[in-house]
Amino acid sequence: MLLPKVSDLGLRHKNRNRNRLEIVRDMLSAASVETKKTRIMYQANLSYRLMEKYLNSLLESGLMERNDGSSYLITWKGKNFLQMYEDYLERCRRIGEEVRAARKDRLLLENMCFNNEMNSKRLASEKEVLV
Repeated sequence: MLLPKVSDLGLRHKNRNRNRLEIVRDMLSAASVETKKTRIMYQANLSYRLMEKYLNSLLESGLMERNDGSSYLITWKGKNFLQMYEDYLERCRRIGEEVRAARKDRLLLENMCFNNEMNSKRLASEKEVLV
């Protein structure tokens, strides 16, 4: 199950690095079917050192389990994490839409009150930011 990336939802700038929860999400998604470390590392786009660090944390927290010593699989707790994370992203997307709409409304109200050349320039620059 591949979830949308946070950058695709407009919740963070595209040039920023992923946060810890995004990395965990990517690793758990990679382990939705039984898989090896290398596959997790490549699918989550991690260095070996970071993959090892996160893998140990996921195993300790019970979000992922080791099968037959060399393969890994997401647990029910990991699946629950992915569902909760998906719900979180959806709420963030809705909140982001509300914030953008409120900013647009504020700009329209200010334009109604202060319709002058200086405000028009500021309004134009803020519209570019909202897009």
